[in-house]
Amino acid sequence: MLNIEHLTKTYGEKKAVDDLSLHIAPGEIYGFIGHNGAGKTTTIKACCGILQSDSGEVYIDGVSVKENPIAAKAKLAYIPDNPDLYEFMTGIQFLNFIGDVFGVSAEDRQARIRKYADLFELTNDLAQPISAYSHGMKQKLAVISALLHEPKLLIMDEPFVGLDPKASHILKELMRELCKNGGAIFFSTHVLEVAEKLCDKVAIIKGGKLIKSGTMEEVKGDASLENVFLELEGEQ
Repeated sequence: MLNIEHLTKTYGEKKAVDDLSLHIAPGEIYGFIGHNGAGKTTTIKACCGILQSDSGEVYIDGVSVKENPIAAKAKLAYIPDNPDLYEFMTGIQFLNFIGDVFGVSAEDRQARIRKYADLFELTNDLAQPISAYSHGMKQKLAVISALLHEPKLLIMDEPFVGLDPKASHILKELMRELCKNGGAIFFSTHVLEVAEKLCDKVAIIKGGKLIKSGTMEEVKGDASLENVFLELEGEQ
């Protein structure tokens, strides 16, 4: 579903991402782990077509992000760590705007907005301007907007930041549901316990380089993911 092939991105003399290759298959929840500045967000933005890489390719369901960006982006949804929403809009205006962008029919749109807004207890707030939303409410709105067109690939950068425990639980269930239906998820997180329980596979990055990846069992063995991460960080 997501193929990252020899991705490299440089800022000045620093390689933020250095010859990175990862393959995320349909049905997989893939965690992306690293310290601040390791290259996670740069990788994620390159996968979404927000940043141009210096070299390498990214394919979404076989479509090149570089060669056919609109077709590739139509297959995915991206949730940044700090959602930058149009605050002059109300919640429902923003969701309808996203529905228009992705060509979601009025019938499907209404049903999905009702489903997800009810789940995240945001229905009564959709008529309010986004400028009046708390950070957690903005995060919930971003999640709803991402799911509105039923993407094949969901890419998220620290998706649980700002969500209360109930909303976090709902998001995890929705992630599993998306993958059960043939989708795939690639997300970064600093919450290693969440990654250990939720992910099928995990990749650890440091200084732009991939230092370990594979199934959760292959990466952590009998240890905890936190211990493995700290050991790898120390060795490097």
